[in-house]
Amino acid sequence: MIYAIRTTSGREEMVIDMMSAKIKKDGLDIKSIFHPAEIKGYVFVEGSPGNIHKAMRGIMNVKGFIEKPVDFEQIRHLVDIKKEQININEGDTVEIVGGPFKGEKGKVTRVDQVKNEVTIELVDASIPIPVTIATEFVKLIKRAKEEEES
Repeated sequence: MIYAIRTTSGREEMVIDMMSAKIKKDGLDIKSIFHPAEIKGYVFVEGSPGNIHKAMRGIMNVKGFIEKPVDFEQIRHLVDIKKEQININEGDTVEIVGGPFKGEKGKVTRVDQVKNEVTIELVDASIPIPVTIATEFVKLIKRAKEEEES
């Protein structure tokens, strides 16, 4: 069964790391633990309620355990892997749509197809700062070829 644990928003990954270490150390029977980026303040755990309670006991930023199991069909769309072809090229202008630089615009200086990451230089920064970010957190604004034709 899959259960939800309430956490401090923005601390989901920290909770997962600490719980994972405790699960390994104590040999608890937990099948998986994950946090979909679309849902803030919740971590999903697959296992029995008893083992989940043991795993979360004493972990910082855990707010509570929701006793009712989550129907997998309700969260399937959050865990399906959607592998998309990166359609961003060097020189393109993008906007960051997630993470600490959300809302910033930048010019792509490097594309890593294997890791699904792009390195961009922020446009509004007084000193060009290269930032490497996952392609899922950038939105194409302008193609480099469009600028050349203008």
